[in-house]
Amino acid sequence: MADKTLPELNKVIHSQVRLAIMSILSTAKSADFNYLKASTGATDGNLSTHLSKLEETGFITIEKSFRGKKPLTTIKITDSGREAFLDYLEQLEQILHIRKSGKGK
Repeated sequence: MADKTLPELNKVIHSQVRLAIMSILSTAKSADFNYLKASTGATDGNLSTHLSKLEETGFITIEKSFRGKKPLTTIKITDSGREAFLDYLEQLEQILHIRKSGKGK
């Protein structure tokens, strides 16, 4: 591996729950809190913590509203979040290519 080093993955995205959130949001216009909770298997508190981290970095926006009398939290990926996610996927592909070519041994 003298000629190539492994790219460094985005630490904000490189968490199982945050990666799942970003994957879902990259293909959906938006998702509500309960959908993300069910899809990721996270608890309310755990999901809230991960969403806060993604929001702090500007990767997602969180909108709070009401559906009838029930609170509704809607999450959307931002342009910078989509770019960061695509960069993350590209970095993974580079790692897999290095590994597949035998340079990562």
